[in-house]
Amino acid sequence: MSSRFRMVRLDGTVDRSSFSCGQSVLDLYFRTQASQDMRRRLATCFVAIATETGDVAGYYTLSSAGIPVDELPPEIAKKLGRYPSIPSVRIGRLAVDRHYQGIGLGGSLLADALDRVLRAEPACYALVVDAKDDAAVAFYRHHGFLSFTSQPRILFLPVATAAMSMPK
Repeated sequence: MSSRFRMVRLDGTVDRSSFSCGQSVLDLYFRTQASQDMRRRLATCFVAIATETGDVAGYYTLSSAGIPVDELPPEIAKKLGRYPSIPSVRIGRLAVDRHYQGIGLGGSLLADALDRVLRAEPACYALVVDAKDDAAVAFYRHHGFLSFTSQPRILFLPVATAAMSMPK
């Protein structure tokens, strides 16, 4: 994350009122439900704050999940042993405010999420995401995500694979 932004965990001091990414469902979630999901321990929301203005530039959520092994491409599944499911972390939402789109902030948010997963103590095989539309699918594919075999809008990125491409 560049010095233009600082990452914080969502709390009561973050002003969410002016956030607008262009998708009303993501805007509404951030304004009205993200805090509730955190209180209920369903998801944790992380926010990119623009250092110059204090504006919310983007956010994403993380929660624990499991991947059914039979949903993975066969060449990957055969390497994972005989587990019915494997541990993963779900990126439930990821959005960038309209004023900050097109500058690579979405990719930086993904990198921050991966860094948090790599530093976490519990084992995690992959990051998983439910892409909302074709543009989201293209975004995640650009960042190395693969589709589940039967659900092309649910994508995953093996953490070990992604970690190899991260700067040390």
